[in-house]
Amino acid sequence: MEPVPHIAVVDDHRDIRDLVGKYLHQQGYRVSTAENGTALRRLFERGAPDIVVLDIMMPGEDGLTLCRELRAGAGANVPIIFLTAKADETDRVIGLELGADDYLVKPFSSRELLARIKAVLRRANSLPPQRSVRRTGSMRFDRWVLNFGRRELQGEDGVGIPLSTAEFRLLKVFVERPGIVLTRDQLLDLTAGREAEPFDRSIDNQVSRLRRKIECDPKNPSIIQTHRGGGYSFMPEVSAL
Repeated sequence: MEPVPHIAVVDDHRDIRDLVGKYLHQQGYRVSTAENGTALRRLFERGAPDIVVLDIMMPGEDGLTLCRELRAGAGANVPIIFLTAKADETDRVIGLELGADDYLVKPFSSRELLARIKAVLRRANSLPPQRSVRRTGSMRFDRWVLNFGRRELQGEDGVGIPLSTAEFRLLKVFVERPGIVLTRDQLLDLTAGREAEPFDRSIDNQVSRLRRKIECDPKNPSIIQTHRGGGYSFMPEVSAL
């Protein structure tokens, strides 16, 4: 028998926490609720949940701040779905760039939230696990250092190399999964999530652009290798700084 997924619902409005928590509990999930970042940290001290439903607009520490903190620490690999009251796309884009897996605009139906949770959990469970690389603010590979907080790639001379948002997401995925062969579909799930288009071949273009920036010889790559059948793997050893 498979374990029941544990969902953390974080929202400063008690009515929303109680309503969402009750509904998800009725659907067979184990649910914990938290009204702010302090309560969420206490929850993680008892054990990381399988997924976090996180409100963006909260007083004090907002959802974006908490997402950034989770991705740099105990919640580095925990899927996150944002709840946002804003129709404007700015917060949603920032959230996805910080590592959120999905978002839902308030007001929303409980059934839609449930569908999103199931999709994110299914996607997360279908992806290969990360290798045991200790996640910190910066990771070293080959002759490069990738700084997650500044979203910056530095060479041995300390000079920063500009990365687009898509290139940063892709390199981050590779650095966190060294030596693992990832298919195009898996890379799309990890970098674009719900924004990925069917039959999207943009991964090939992103890999080519990334190779031009980090490989000594992009035509004969040694860092990002291509595998027959449409997969890629990140070959260097990765270490935390």
